[in-house]
Amino acid sequence: MINPEKNPEFLNDFLNYSATILNKSENSVKEYNYDMAHFLKFIKFKYKLTDVNDEEFIKTIDISDFDLETLKKITLQDIHAFLAYLKTCYQSKPATLARKASTIRVFFHFMCNKTKKIPVNPAQDLENPKLDKRLPKYLTLDQSKELLEAASNSSISSGHGNHDNSERNFAMITILLNCGVRLAELVNINISDIDFENNKLNVIGKGNKERTIYLNKACMKAINEYLKVRPVDGVKFNSRDALFLSEQKKRISRRTVQYVVKQELKIAGIEKAEKYSVHKLRHTAATLMYKYGNVDIRALQELLGHESISTTEIYTHVDNEQIRNAVESNPLANI
Repeated sequence: MINPEKNPEFLNDFLNYSATILNKSENSVKEYNYDMAHFLKFIKFKYKLTDVNDEEFIKTIDISDFDLETLKKITLQDIHAFLAYLKTCYQSKPATLARKASTIRVFFHFMCNKTKKIPVNPAQDLENPKLDKRLPKYLTLDQSKELLEAASNSSISSGHGNHDNSERNFAMITILLNCGVRLAELVNINISDIDFENNKLNVIGKGNKERTIYLNKACMKAINEYLKVRPVDGVKFNSRDALFLSEQKKRISRRTVQYVVKQELKIAGIEKAEKYSVHKLRHTAATLMYKYGNVDIRALQELLGHESISTTEIYTHVDNEQIRNAVESNPLANI
């Protein structure tokens, strides 16, 4: 939860703007708050406006009294120093640094161009850290089948009882592997989001953007089998429409889904299972659809909810077998 009392007024104004005008999700606004609060604490430390004199305790600094005059003094070099501090003290990866830089850029655009409370935007020429080009990790087709087989036969609980959750867990993993939904999208699925007549599902993705996912036979069968045993009595009031429920009869949490997936991967005997996550199942779904389904890259972009086609294009580079076959199919190969 965001505590406005711990923030200077201008930061709360920015968060309100992000939530309403920019229509950012609740999680995005929380990230903005965390990123900017950390940045402002670093600035107070760097400018010696606090009694804290050890980088290790920067997060304990109070920023509720951070004033606009100090904000106006911030330079591009200060922002670079903050990113360097994150890399040195927290070993932050380029993707994390890029997100922090994006937050700072949006914040100063708001302060300079929207509210005009500061005359110069120090983040105007801020560049994104260069990202490492790494291919996504994913399960093979055989491993995916093994995972589904394991999920259909096991009854992993969330650690709070001996309930048989096999139908629920199987349905969750089936949707993850077939549709490539994000973790947040999965836990937020409501029963009313599903069009059972037309086998469609509406999900709310990043930036509160709604998209339609067409459910295949495997997904519909798994969902219907789970609904037969899904608790009805005693469900928490605000979770009555939630598709997936925890053993406490409330909407399942992200942590529980992550735990279930980890356990099912181990049961399936997937090598180095600890290196795979819920997000890796999203990569798996996208890779399998591209590799075996001849899915158009634009259709895949729409299905995954990617804002940029460049994000989706990574799946065109993961299939070395296709590349090898392309070379072998060259008519000059056997000359």
